[in-house]
Amino acid sequence: MQRERRSKSESQRSEPATTGWLVPPLLAWFRHNARDLPWRRTTDPYAIWISEIMLQQTQVKTVIPYWERWMRELPTVQSLVRARPERVLKLWEGLGYYTRARNLQRAAAAIVTEHAGRFPNAFDEVLALPGIGRYTAGAICSIAFNQPVPILDGNVVRVLARLFGIREHPREKDANARFWKLAETLVREAARARRGRFRNCSDLNQALMELGAIVCTSRQPNCPACPVRKKCVARREGRTAELPALGRMQASIERRFVAFVVQRKGRFLVRRRSAGVVNGHLWEFPNGEVINGRADIPRLAREIIGPCRVSLTPCLRLKHTITRYRITVDVFRADVLNALSIRAPGGRWCSPSDLEKLAFPSAHRRIVERIGNDLLADPESVQPPVGGST
Repeated sequence: MQRERRSKSESQRSEPATTGWLVPPLLAWFRHNARDLPWRRTTDPYAIWISEIMLQQTQVKTVIPYWERWMRELPTVQSLVRARPERVLKLWEGLGYYTRARNLQRAAAAIVTEHAGRFPNAFDEVLALPGIGRYTAGAICSIAFNQPVPILDGNVVRVLARLFGIREHPREKDANARFWKLAETLVREAARARRGRFRNCSDLNQALMELGAIVCTSRQPNCPACPVRKKCVARREGRTAELPALGRMQASIERRFVAFVVQRKGRFLVRRRSAGVVNGHLWEFPNGEVINGRADIPRLAREIIGPCRVSLTPCLRLKHTITRYRITVDVFRADVLNALSIRAPGGRWCSPSDLEKLAFPSAHRRIVERIGNDLLADPESVQPPVGGST
């Protein structure tokens, strides 16, 4: 306990007495070095909201084409409310974490019913919308409306932890409150700075995020390019690799699935995932998870497809990662010899063109692409270790 108190007091002593010195160099740096991102060319709160939700758990380079397509097809709150849920999911296909897309439509409905279709500009009203937390509400209010409200994402935490030498884990209650207080102090300092044509609150918050994204990176930060390096505690004390103190990463977990591409008269069997589960309402090929080691593929096929005679041919193996899960999907072409025995509750037989219109999770979308390229007919493409027929 004594050591912990000493660590906290040392951290407090290393923190500069004021934060006002940060604001001018950060604003100047951002205005000369900010990346030209499409959502930075507008102050439309709807457009900024869509970008912020897409950027959660997703890299900027991935988001850009999704955001541009979304804004072409659903440019307003009203168009989002009117869109069929299937269309919304299709526009989101590939971004993952599909609850975000469903919450977007729920929030749009709330904006229409509770705010007469105008995006609210009060922080508490923005925060009350479905799928919007403290960070996102702050980002919308500061970037769209230039309000002096703080933001705190991973990039900002990293910048502040290094600048002020904060040793505590950012998620600890006291440390988290301290980070938010620092972020709030900075944006309020920006609001008091020289006004005129500049949007200081918007620029300051974006400067903190941008600095963490392209200069003060988690690995190999480019300290010589940092506009506030001279007063950075972590740089001065040689602790940039240690801060922020995030602790050890969770060990990855391996999971294995088997998917079956069942074809009948040029159509393929797919099924829709139920609501309330991961990737709910998205479509997928019949599949099952392999538990406890090596799978009996023919038996798994009978359990998933039904008690039909089927010839199984291994086609390809897909690998992808979701958070800490490392997922392998072995795909088999299933040639059914007595189609009447197929069990397909909630299933649909689709032509290749029909498949293109449906929203699939990423791995199953890759199967659709293989069908479109006629590669599933070639069992030599990849050979998973297990096959068979029944």
